[in-house]
Amino acid sequence: MSELKKAIDQISKDRGIDRDLLIDTLEEAVRSAVARKYGETMDIEVSFNEDLGEIEVFEFKVVVEEVHDPISEISLGDATLQDPNTQLDDEMGFPLKIEDLGRIAAQSAKQVIIQRMRDAEQEIIFEEYKDRMGEIASGIIQRRDRTGWIINLGRTEALLPKDEQIPRERYKRGDRVQAYIIDVLKESRGPQVVVSRSHPEYMIELFKREVPEVGDDTVKIMGVSRDPGLRAKVAVMSRDRDVDPVGACVGIRGSRIQNVVQELKGERIDIVVWSPDIAMYAQHALSPAVITRITVDDEEEALEVVCPDDQLSLAIGRKGQNVKLAAKLLGWKIDIFTESRYGEANASRKGMDQIASVAEIGMDNFFNAGFESIESIIDATEEELLEVKGLTESKIADIRVAINMLGIGNSDETEFEEAEEQIEEVTEEATEEVAEEVTEEISETEDESETPAEGEETK
Repeated sequence: MSELKKAIDQISKDRGIDRDLLIDTLEEAVRSAVARKYGETMDIEVSFNEDLGEIEVFEFKVVVEEVHDPISEISLGDATLQDPNTQLDDEMGFPLKIEDLGRIAAQSAKQVIIQRMRDAEQEIIFEEYKDRMGEIASGIIQRRDRTGWIINLGRTEALLPKDEQIPRERYKRGDRVQAYIIDVLKESRGPQVVVSRSHPEYMIELFKREVPEVGDDTVKIMGVSRDPGLRAKVAVMSRDRDVDPVGACVGIRGSRIQNVVQELKGERIDIVVWSPDIAMYAQHALSPAVITRITVDDEEEALEVVCPDDQLSLAIGRKGQNVKLAAKLLGWKIDIFTESRYGEANASRKGMDQIASVAEIGMDNFFNAGFESIESIIDATEEELLEVKGLTESKIADIRVAINMLGIGNSDETEFEEAEEQIEEVTEEATEEVAEEVTEEISETEDESETPAEGEETK
């Protein structure tokens, strides 16, 4: 076996470059070297002879009567010396020795080979890591630049950008780290692998590795929301009724989840049970707070959550962390009220609803104009009220009368509720009186129908 053939086989094996691609590169390099020495007009053919293990080069010339271009033409007399059967306009091939190309042409061929091999190697690396997107990669911190940390993955480098790092996590050269591959870019210097340690999918991959039930899809992770390095919420469900999804993820004495927590530098993780019922799901997501009532607005994808007064700090969390993570996990807007505050808001809203009914307009018309309570309507001038869509002077007068009748002009919410109860009592009493009168009339009618007519026998 020739030295060239051995070199091709060895390079193909060591660097993982396709052998045919490597041979094509060598042929192209020689072709480039010939063109550099003799010019682009020379008609040549370059091929690798597998039997000899060598690159063969042939130049072709056309047989003519009189030569005008010695590079591409040969006279009939010279041609017949090579082959007596040659005729005009035939094309003859002549072997060209590579050794005759000279030092400059050989150097050019070498540069082409090196560049093509580098390109081929980079293409292989790009394809390899492109297929690994969504996986965890491990490497060693190599250096830091203005965009983030550079991690040596072995065959290539990865970038851990600043915004993909866990806040307050510190690295130094030589540290071994692992991260989630989020992108692979083609750049002039080679493929650029971009990794993340703060991505929600990174946590999912860690659970797949630590929890067999997640790895085999018995327990499915339905969503993740993270405040990287501080706290996270993971929603899970089980495809097997005999498998507890929370217990599977936590492990005996927390052994499984602790491995994930340690990898994320102490990030606290809440495992919550997913539910198709958004209200139940929200109740689980807001744990450890106790929730007493949830109102669902499907159209706006918003939730009104009511909790006991002493549970408000737990529901909201430190700097709003608990409710923010829950909202991100659900993908819905969450407003939290204490029971006392919700009672006040509900009473005010009820009064607003009655006023809107009197005016025969929607309650949203008042809200859109900036009126959020009955008190704001009472304190408003007629000009300000006329800004409410649908209100007229006569309707404003009706509203004033209704407010006075309800007795809330200068009263508090308790008085308003008492007035409302009085109206309901009067309505009930009137209804009862009407009912009694109707009952008496029915009774009298029945008595008359039962009295026998003159001449009729009673049975």
